[in-house]
Amino acid sequence: MIKFDKLFTTLKENGISQYKLYAYHGISRSQIQRLKNNQSVTTHTLNVLLNILGEGFTLNDISEFIPDKKQEDEK
Repeated sequence: MIKFDKLFTTLKENGISQYKLYAYHGISRSQIQRLKNNQSVTTHTLNVLLNILGEGFTLNDISEFIPDKKQEDEK
């Protein structure tokens, strides 16, 4: 599972609200909701978010990979 909890922490630390994301940067409210619920989003959305944050930010700053328990049990 890919979790986006880090995204909202990073946004807050950099003074970017969810309102700014959809009002000024064109991120739809549905995409924000998908991110909040750790659902799938496109790489385009991730690219836009990283461009909003600016140079020096990576996927590690906005997401975290946690292996699915089922796959872990099969090993």
